[in-house]
Amino acid sequence: MDQLTRGGFATRRRTELFDALVELFLSEGFAHLTLDEIAARLRCSKSTLYTLAGSKEQLVRAATVHFFRRATVDVESRIAAVTEARQRIADYLSAVGAALSAASPQFMADLHAFAPAREIYERNTRIAARRVRELIDAGVTSGEFRGVHAAFAGDLAATMMVRIQQGGVREYAGLEDAAAYRELAAILTAGISA
Repeated sequence: MDQLTRGGFATRRRTELFDALVELFLSEGFAHLTLDEIAARLRCSKSTLYTLAGSKEQLVRAATVHFFRRATVDVESRIAAVTEARQRIADYLSAVGAALSAASPQFMADLHAFAPAREIYERNTRIAARRVRELIDAGVTSGEFRGVHAAFAGDLAATMMVRIQQGGVREYAGLEDAAAYRELAAILTAGISA
């Protein structure tokens, strides 16, 4: 096996491990799992896990980054071919909700309780809010949306996205994050349409 082939295999194996790790964490959470349990569930050695990260905390952080990186690619691919501004926003927020729908309540609780993972969620929420503002601005510029103040509409969406991320919507309205993003998409796009 030449160097290039070995490198490609190692990268593919690393991605497969992170995908499996993300699936495990999304379905069961991570706080209660030890490195030994994670290794057993992924059918690998602890030393293999240490090639991914130096500690359980770093592994959780790296898996959370991997989840949001993968989700971002999925969300952007969902809207890539969509040209209508209203549909782009609806599809974008629905795709964010769909990405989060894979997360169990235990994962979300563990994520909120673990500062490094929570910070990644918060950063990705800010990035998504900025993306919604861009989509609103494009819709106002194209005339598909009425002359709303795009920064205000975007900030309104961002504020709700932060409340969703912080669990306020779940606590107050009883909506899981995925459902809350779908509702946000419906209300926001109806409110700014021309």
